[in-house]
Amino acid sequence: MAEIQLQQITKRYPDGTEAVKQISLDIADGEFMILVGPSGCGKSTALRMIAGLEEISDGDLIIGGERVNDLAPRDRDIAMVFQNYALYPHMTVRENMGFALKLAKEDSGEIDKRVDEAARILDLQDHLERKPANLSGGQRQRVAMGRAIVRSPKAFLMDEPLSNLDAKLRVQMRTEVSRIQKRLETTTVYVTHDQTEAMTLGDRVAVMRGGIIQQVDSPKNLYERPENLFVAGFIGSPSMNFLPGQLEGDSIKLPFGDTPIPEEVRAKLKGDGKARDVIVGVRPEHFEDAIVEPDKPGLRFSAPVSVVESMGSELYAYFEVEHGVVDSSDLKELAADSGLQDLPRQGDDSQQVVARLAAASSAKAGEHAEMVLDTRHIQLFDPSGGKSLTAE
Repeated sequence: MAEIQLQQITKRYPDGTEAVKQISLDIADGEFMILVGPSGCGKSTALRMIAGLEEISDGDLIIGGERVNDLAPRDRDIAMVFQNYALYPHMTVRENMGFALKLAKEDSGEIDKRVDEAARILDLQDHLERKPANLSGGQRQRVAMGRAIVRSPKAFLMDEPLSNLDAKLRVQMRTEVSRIQKRLETTTVYVTHDQTEAMTLGDRVAVMRGGIIQQVDSPKNLYERPENLFVAGFIGSPSMNFLPGQLEGDSIKLPFGDTPIPEEVRAKLKGDGKARDVIVGVRPEHFEDAIVEPDKPGLRFSAPVSVVESMGSELYAYFEVEHGVVDSSDLKELAADSGLQDLPRQGDDSQQVVARLAAASSAKAGEHAEMVLDTRHIQLFDPSGGKSLTAE
């Protein structure tokens, strides 16, 4: 096991393009670090530089106290798990898992011992003599992980290892990956574009955009205290709603009503207190059906519901807000990455908002619903730079 330090790391290609721009990140010994962000943000490039599969243009990479910029991948004592399983089809599970040790000329008895132990951890004991073609997708991914585990490396590097699995199996394997990492306590760097994986797996998460780390924090803090619009919009499912607002005196003006600035928000608010335009961030779960929760404090308003999705334990209600469009490059990039910019809109000046309501809600598509917004949890952002005005 080892600490990994990225010190002002940059990846610059011959045409001048910088895929990673002076990122610095300290990953503690035994920590499970997640690199997350949209396609093209530089997360896989950063991982490949740690592995030695990409040259480092500038900066220093330290693994276990040693500068490894010029070391070959095989000399860095790391193990990678890729998106595609990369198993040898003509070899059995046992042979696949022990192949790296065989190349290193380890004793056959030691190889069998390590393979048997990894198979026990991964619940593969009954499959050791089978070929990859006779395994399910989840079993193949466990074999790929087993091949890494038997090496007992300083660190595991995982590049979207679950993205080829179906949705249900991906959830199951997420749990397996977390359990195994905690058991082995091996330093792990895990790349994903799936923010749900990032939130459920990592000790800490580094959110990347355009080759730059936007914020590194615990999943809880990323969700509750994002430092900018991009992080706020990327983390969370359904994602945070963003609406234009104005601070005037002791009130916040929103497209669907005015509300006093709650003390919880005022205590965190940065600025000189003058009237100003802001971007207001609202999580879907901070809306509620005003009929179901008649005593809930907050801003009450009526909304024309266009779509209702029942999730069993809760409802997602979608409604359009007039004069609710926010102009921000951060949000445009998020929309482009998710494909939302291609969806039709009700009007040029309307914004779709999603509310997560209790299953008891009577909200119906095509009707107005009485809602209440718990304003104690709203977040405010600077329209000019996207920085949070309420992050502690």
